[in-house]
Amino acid sequence: MEPPPSSPPHSHSCPTTTTSSSDSPPPRIATPPPHLLSNPTTCCKCGGPTHPPPPPDPTSLPSYIPIRYPAINLPPDSTTRSQQSIILTPVPQPRPVPPLSPPFHFFPPVKRITSPSDASHFVNSFSGTHFLGFVAFLSHSIRGCKISDPCPPLSPTLSQIVSILDALISWVDEIPPAPQTSRYGNLSFRQWHERLTQHSNSFMLQILPSDDSDQIRDSTIELLPYFLDSFGNPFRIDYGTGHETNFAAWLFCLARLGLIKEEDYQSVVSRVFVKYLDLMRKLQLVYTLEPAGSHGVWGLDDYHFLPFVFGSAQLIDHKYMKPKSIHNDDILENFSHEYMYLSCIAFIKKVKKGPFAEHSPMLDDISGVPNWNKVNSGMLKMYRAEVLEKVPVVQHFLFGSIIPWE
Repeated sequence: MEPPPSSPPHSHSCPTTTTSSSDSPPPRIATPPPHLLSNPTTCCKCGGPTHPPPPPDPTSLPSYIPIRYPAINLPPDSTTRSQQSIILTPVPQPRPVPPLSPPFHFFPPVKRITSPSDASHFVNSFSGTHFLGFVAFLSHSIRGCKISDPCPPLSPTLSQIVSILDALISWVDEIPPAPQTSRYGNLSFRQWHERLTQHSNSFMLQILPSDDSDQIRDSTIELLPYFLDSFGNPFRIDYGTGHETNFAAWLFCLARLGLIKEEDYQSVVSRVFVKYLDLMRKLQLVYTLEPAGSHGVWGLDDYHFLPFVFGSAQLIDHKYMKPKSIHNDDILENFSHEYMYLSCIAFIKKVKKGPFAEHSPMLDDISGVPNWNKVNSGMLKMYRAEVLEKVPVVQHFLFGSIIPWE
C-alpha cells in the first residue's frame, strides 16, 4: 500500500469550511493557540505556513509620475466637486461702487493672497464684495442689449480709454510676429509689451483729470500695476482670467475715483470691454499667447471669462435665441458681432479643432440650460468660485488704498 501523498504547501487562502462525514459533528472554528498568534508566518485559521509579501520599499517610486504637475488642470472628479461648490455659492448681486473720499494716501499695491483662506477672505471682504458687485452691475447694465444698441454718449474718461485701446491694437500691426517654430509664445510680444510699459504713465495721465486739486493724478502709482497686468505676462508670454480680472479691477479703481459712473456702465461693456476683447484676441492670434493657468478641457475657456458673463446677460429674454442656439452655425455667423457670448463660441470653434462637445464640454453642458437668465446667474457664481477664489488665479492680485486689504 502506497503512502498518502504529502500535503501541498500552504498558500495565503485557506478553506473557510470543510466537508465532514455524516457521523461526525460539524467542525467548530476555535481560537488559534497563543503560539500561532505570535507567529506572523503561520495562518491564524489552520496553522499552516504562509508566505507574506515582502515589506514595501519606502524608496520605491510609484508606477506613474507625471512629467509636469498641472496647476489647475482638473480631472473629472475634481470638476464635480467644483461644480458642487458653485451650486452652493450665492448669486452675486449688483452693488454701487463706494467712492474713495479724500484725503488720498496712494501707495504701490502689493500681493496679499497666498492661500485658499486668503482668497476666501478676499471675496467676503469689503473689496471683494464690492468688486464682484461691480462686475454684476456691469452685467445687469447690458441685459437685453446688443453691442450696436445706442448707449449714453461716451464720457471723456471712456473716450480716452477707447482711443488708448485703439492705439494698442495698431501697435500689433507695427510689431509683426517673429519667425519661430514653437506653437506658443512669440517673442515679439515682449517688444509690444515693452512699448506699452514705456507709454503707460502718459496713458494714465490722459485719463485722469488735469485738475490736481484733489491729488487724483497721484493715483497713477496704484493704477499702473493693474493696467500693465491687464494684457498678459511678457516673460511667460501668456494670458488668462487673472489678467482679465486686472482689467476689470482697473475699471473698478476708476469707478472708485469717480471717473466712471453708473450711467456709463452700458458703454463700459459695449464700447470699452468689447474693444479690450478685440485687442486681446488679436494678441492671442498674432503672438500665440499661451493660456495662463487654464483648466484645459475641464474649464470654460482658455483665456476669458467675463465675456461669457456679459454675453449671457445680453441674451436674457431673447425671443428666438436660446442657450442651445450656440450649436447653430448660421446664428453664430450672423449674430456673433452683436452678442459677446456668441462671439466667444465662434472664436473657440475657429481656433479649436474637433467636436465641440469634446474640446469644450462645459460650454456644451451649459447649452442645455433652459434659459439665459439661469446661464447668467450661473456664470456670476462660477466667476466668484472659479476665478476670485482660486489661488493660482488671484495670487497675483494687488491691494493698495483703492482696493484695500482688510
